[in-house]
Amino acid sequence: MEKKSIAAAQEFNDKQFTKRILFREEESTVFVLNFMPGQQLPAHKHPGTSVYLMVLQGSGTLTIDGVPAEVNEKDVILAGGEEEFAFLNNGNVNTTLYVMLNKIPDERYVQNI
Repeated sequence: MEKKSIAAAQEFNDKQFTKRILFREEESTVFVLNFMPGQQLPAHKHPGTSVYLMVLQGSGTLTIDGVPAEVNEKDVILAGGEEEFAFLNNGNVNTTLYVMLNKIPDERYVQNI
């Protein structure tokens, strides 16, 4: 068993969003994305995998294939790897997303930023 604290991974940076890897095993990874108000995740895809997201705290706009949807704390989202998605924290509090990729598309997706 391996146990980690999400609270320890909730690191916010006023210059850009942060990504903190919690687990990586074979072709799967789990991480959190942390956004201060106004920060965003650019539109991108994860070819060959499914993306599971949960809003741990805060809210924002998740845009999938050009269609925006408001997401709030405790919402759970499934996006296909071929769907293009982006996120914007357009609220006034910090937002953390819990993300799981069940097959890592390539090494770019498992780096802390």
